[in-house]
Amino acid sequence: MNLKTSTEMSTVEQAIKRAEEIHGLDTRTLKEKIRALDEEKSSEQSMLYALNRISMDEPEWTFLAAEIHTAELYRKAAQNRGYDPERQYGSFYELVEKLSRTGIYSDELISAYSKEEIEELGVHIKPERDLLFNYIGLFLLADRYLAKDHEGNLHELPQERFLVIAMTLMQNEPKKQRMDLVKEAYWAMSNLYMTVATPTLSNAGKSFGQLSSCFIDTVEDSLDGIYLNNWDIARLSKDGGGLGIYYGKVRALGSDIKKFKGNSSGVVPWIRLVNDTAVSVDQLGQRQGAVAVYLDVFHKDIMNGFLDLKTNNGDERRKAHDIFTGVAIPDLFMQKLQETDSSGRSIGEWHTFCPHQVKQVMGWKSDTGEALGLEDFYDETETKFFAEKYEEAVQHPLLPRKTYRAMDIMARIMVSQLETGTPYMFYRDEVNRQNPNKHLRGQGRTSIYCSNLCTEITQNMSATTITKEYTDEEGNLVMVRKPGDFVVCNLSSVNLPRAVKADVLERLIPIQVRMLDNVIDLNTISVGQAEATNKKYRAIGLGTFGWAHLLALEGIHWETKEAVDFADKLYEEIAYHTIHSSMELAKEKGAYREFSDSEWQTGEYFKRRNYSSERWEQLRKKVAATGVRNGWMMAVAPNSSTAKIGGSTDGIDPLYAVEYAEEKKNFKFKVTAPDLNHRTYEYYRRARHTLDQKWSIRQNAARQRHIDQAVSFNLYVPHTIKAKDLLDLHLEAWQQGLKTTYYVRSTSQAEIEECEACQS
Repeated sequence: MNLKTSTEMSTVEQAIKRAEEIHGLDTRTLKEKIRALDEEKSSEQSMLYALNRISMDEPEWTFLAAEIHTAELYRKAAQNRGYDPERQYGSFYELVEKLSRTGIYSDELISAYSKEEIEELGVHIKPERDLLFNYIGLFLLADRYLAKDHEGNLHELPQERFLVIAMTLMQNEPKKQRMDLVKEAYWAMSNLYMTVATPTLSNAGKSFGQLSSCFIDTVEDSLDGIYLNNWDIARLSKDGGGLGIYYGKVRALGSDIKKFKGNSSGVVPWIRLVNDTAVSVDQLGQRQGAVAVYLDVFHKDIMNGFLDLKTNNGDERRKAHDIFTGVAIPDLFMQKLQETDSSGRSIGEWHTFCPHQVKQVMGWKSDTGEALGLEDFYDETETKFFAEKYEEAVQHPLLPRKTYRAMDIMARIMVSQLETGTPYMFYRDEVNRQNPNKHLRGQGRTSIYCSNLCTEITQNMSATTITKEYTDEEGNLVMVRKPGDFVVCNLSSVNLPRAVKADVLERLIPIQVRMLDNVIDLNTISVGQAEATNKKYRAIGLGTFGWAHLLALEGIHWETKEAVDFADKLYEEIAYHTIHSSMELAKEKGAYREFSDSEWQTGEYFKRRNYSSERWEQLRKKVAATGVRNGWMMAVAPNSSTAKIGGSTDGIDPLYAVEYAEEKKNFKFKVTAPDLNHRTYEYYRRARHTLDQKWSIRQNAARQRHIDQAVSFNLYVPHTIKAKDLLDLHLEAWQQGLKTTYYVRSTSQAEIEECEACQS
């Protein structure tokens, strides 16, 4: 393409002119470089010239680069769709009709909406909102998510992607309000006030893929349970979901099988099988599967290979480098870490057990006769159900156990974290204490055993079991499975800097909750028990990103009580609007199936969080009378890719640096902190690894009080950190009431690949 053709020059010149007018950029140097280009160089080259100017001194050049890239997208779409590129956007109806006919879009859009409705919505597109993107955000959106034909030619443009998502999510709404809801959802996305999760952003409206982000399963202690779990993992991984798996019920190394002693190979070989599945069954041909496996710290295999699965030392035959690990930790273990002798040496003992042997020897039963293990109990604030059962197990003379200093186990955990970033920490008692739906299991009975791949999802779990196998009248072999609670997370996030500064939370959150709730009914999940659980609890995860960006705009330093108080106030506001929106949806569509006797209905949820103001009291009464649509509502995901699309900072993390290189598999760009100027620089200049992490923990504790699920929360430490200092951070997180912590990221680690599915 010749840069000096009139059409191409005009698009570049228009972008430069807008950059001068909107961003006040001095473009004289760029103009001189463009004039110097020879006949063979393209507008992509001129765009690179602009990109090379992005720096701390000239951060706004990213918008000029985005302008030029936008012009290039307009040109490609116009060429592939056959319209004049001067129009920027072509016929929206023709796009929907063509891509539906060729199988790129699902035919549901054409079936659900009339031609007149689609044309009306097309008129509603706002091309000027493409100017909101910075370069990396626009590049990611175009590279990964905009619809292309089977030959990879671009057809869809950014505003059309947002509109197609809105149409898809609202297609089953009553026709009298559907068009208004589509326009409202488009308003929310196109203004970058919010983002949807990566699977929804990528797949909504298309003929392939599903819309949910993550799934969590419980593995039954049987050969059937282990292999059927692996089959389910493969199917979900194929569709693009991230997986969390609880292995705490599977018998340990050396346990008996059918009363033959010493025959069990433990959990490590099965986890290696999961690892191979994740590598073999990739996600839509784009990346290998992403799986996290959790084990209890009182499981006998915790020190028999589990904590070394990802490290570089030891027997490679017992490694699983491609999965991620998490440890479920009770309060009692953290208390044992603090037991010392007169010299200050840690002396707390910790006993580990095989879950199969615990059930055999202890004989604990549920009301329905189900055999129970230690993993099936947790400690409430007053009654220590787990601690009592643990002590019973310790005192039983016939129950085998392996005993360690608690500090030795913790040391192994921390060594692995500094080398690999994992295991994640899952504080099981706090999670279960705060669970609004624990009424289904009984007092003191564990409902939630682990979290997901990104540690922000905490929902009821149980294993799927085979109840019967038989041959039917036609000779088919039939297997009957009783479905367990197979967790599904449906995510979306508020772009805090844009939404808070524009004061739109009260308008934004109701449409966002409705969009998330509709994902539940529209999604097609290949695993039946996950589909059933999705409909049973209607769980959603409304989260946020851009916290560091917002603090800089507000002029608040990270390591201050002001930041902690701001987190408390802001997330209470978000929680109020989220719960209120779910209540209003319940009034319209009905409450989730298990609402009766939940803490939402009894009001315990509000009491536990000390929500006592007049507006909270009114909401509590409305919820008790009407119900809520969703059994869980809030979860803060990592938000990396979609935070970049939104032009802000990842999740709740501090910034890596004021200026740095953003690198993925197919690009490496120089980027600067968003809205960087002489005023915000002061609040960005401390890099994340130099910040006092206890202030980050305090912020997250204030935030966690208002989040009914959990938060993807990283700890950033120097590689030279002392063991005592890292231990202090873990103790602080537990004492402050955090439910989970995500990676421990040290300065010596290579960049860790995160789950794309959770980048909501």
